Amino acid sequence: MIQEIIVTTQNEDGTTHIAPMGIREEKGLIIIAPFKPSATLENIQRNKSAVVNRIDDVRIFSGCLTGRKDWPLVPTDKVLGKRLQAALSHLELELDSVEDDDLRPRFYLKPVIEVTHSAFKGFNRAQSAVLEAAILVSRLKMLSKEKVEQELEYLTIAIDKTAGENEKIAWQWLMEKIDSFQKETKESETA
Repeated sequence: MIQEIIVTTQNEDGTTHIAPMGIREEKGLIIIAPFKPSATLENIQRNKSAVVNRIDDVRIFSGCLTGRKDWPLVPTDKVLGKRLQAALSHLELELDSVEDDDLRPRFYLKPVIEVTHSAFKGFNRAQSAVLEAAILVSRLKMLSKEKVEQELEYLTIAIDKTAGENEKIAWQWLMEKIDSFQKETKESETA
């Protein structure tokens, strides 16, 4: 099972890198598999740690994919780094081992501490739709325009029926990113 979360890691200059990511658990270890090259990959290699942030504010997922990465942070308890202030819970991790790969190395990290800050009340359909659209945005260069449009047509139903203000904002950011990508693609094809 893949869990969609936000990973925070420390950059070399001391700032925090925030990235949406799918993680898995295997034999008590958390597996994070960032693409090469990426800041998450470099930060885990250098610092031997990462933080999993479980959130229900889908604006953060959308924001990370649309250049909005300035979210309030607070210090972690046991490992080098910071976590999202909005995290319902967070899990601080230390690197156990690495399985190298040309595209996506697999980092196996062991939990050091897990803290719950607030109850998770569940996602509504619009929140789930935003997460699915965010995944589409992260793969725009890999998917056909038709596939993206087909998926968005279905996801829009959930947005129209169940979205609150945060979901509407997150959805709008993603739609702007898709529109911009499609416009750039069309311009490069006609150039």
